[in-house]
Amino acid sequence: MSATTPSTAPRPHTMDISGDAPVPFGRLVSVETRKSFDTRAGRALTFSIIGLVVAVIAIGAVAFPEDNQDYVAMLGVAGGVLGYFLPILMIMLVTSEWSQRTGLATFTLEPRRPRVMGAKITAGLGLAVAALVLGALVAAAGTALSPVNGGEAVWNLGYDQVQSFLLTSLIGVLIGFALAMLLRNTPAAIVAYFVYTFILPTVAAALEALIDGFDKVAPWIEFNTAQVPLFTGDYRPDGEEWAQMAVSGFIWLVIPFALGLWRLVKAEVK
Repeated sequence: MSATTPSTAPRPHTMDISGDAPVPFGRLVSVETRKSFDTRAGRALTFSIIGLVVAVIAIGAVAFPEDNQDYVAMLGVAGGVLGYFLPILMIMLVTSEWSQRTGLATFTLEPRRPRVMGAKITAGLGLAVAALVLGALVAAAGTALSPVNGGEAVWNLGYDQVQSFLLTSLIGVLIGFALAMLLRNTPAAIVAYFVYTFILPTVAAALEALIDGFDKVAPWIEFNTAQVPLFTGDYRPDGEEWAQMAVSGFIWLVIPFALGLWRLVKAEVK
């Protein structure tokens, strides 16, 4: 009895795409950027953020005391608004694949999910930087209008203020991205982000008041506390404070990011 020789002929009704070129990364970034504005929720959030920044700066230009009408103060106000709401835009960019059930199409057209996540984070950071530049321009307009209230336009921007404005906002965007990958649910990720932003610093402050020496431990384990030197805007962190940001950032950013990416790669898409 002779052994059966397996057939090497191609199976019918199959398509060989092994030789096809992958989707260019730039095209993926373009698609992910467009997704931020494809839905009514995304457009409404984007325009709401811009409108809120304009409204707050306009109020500041006519109502702030004269010593708070300089460009650094205006930039800090714009950065505060953007820092709270830009991460939500990033969260929706990631979680929309599950909430709107577009993940099946996305990961079929590009099966390499880390590559899709790379395009999403590139698009999100690009949008965040564009929003920060727009916020800086709005703050400049508010500073220019400050003489309307009897003040004087003071252009006192320096390296430390730019560092604070950019780093604090972009760290928040990355935290939102990590939480979105980890939870893959829009309401849960937004709630988790605000717990991280508002509740954790309050708990840390309470523990500092109740436990002797906890104020020296908190910057090493609580990321918001470690970023306080950046929040001040006019102070450059020293070596120990950068180390505290690196350690607490590893706990609150790197670990959730890695776990979120691992869960997303392994998740079943329906």
